Amino acid sequence: MNKKYRVTLTAEERAELAQLLARGKADVRKLRHAQVLLKADTAGPGWSDARIAEALDISVATIERLRQRFVEEGLAASLSPYRGGKRIYARKLDGDAEAHLIALACSAPPEGRGRWTLRLLARQMVELAYVDHLSHETVRQALKKERPAPALASYVVHSRQAVGRVRLPHGGRARGLSPSL
Repeated sequence: MNKKYRVTLTAEERAELAQLLARGKADVRKLRHAQVLLKADTAGPGWSDARIAEALDISVATIERLRQRFVEEGLAASLSPYRGGKRIYARKLDGDAEAHLIALACSAPPEGRGRWTLRLLARQMVELAYVDHLSHETVRQALKKERPAPALASYVVHSRQAVGRVRLPHGGRARGLSPSL
């Protein structure tokens, strides 16, 4: 089968992967990726994707993605199990829309409602044309980022101090002690 992404390792890359596998002290996914790249190397064994998948117990789709990543981004990126923070999708709420969402959440709820719900906020943001579509989960994540300011000390009410308890040396509890006058 004619493959779009062919893995061809240099001697240095092959040695690096072999050394990584010999050490065995790495993330399991990193070791698995190294095994796949060594098996898929056209200068080496050149196994088919199906054979690699069967031998290493991973899916053919994973092998195809790994080949593509090796060709497009190099050895280091293909060994890393993480994408490195690349956002695959566009952010739904920019700073302006997020500010409108927070202002809306702080405003009075619609008539007949006791409070704002996440779904109601999402629906209202779409109706006000700040965004085309917005899920309640996006609203939750945006509001979660905003922390309320800490309460002023004058607003905090402390309860009466509890009656003190004393433990005896053997761990038993002594009778309650009256607070000092």
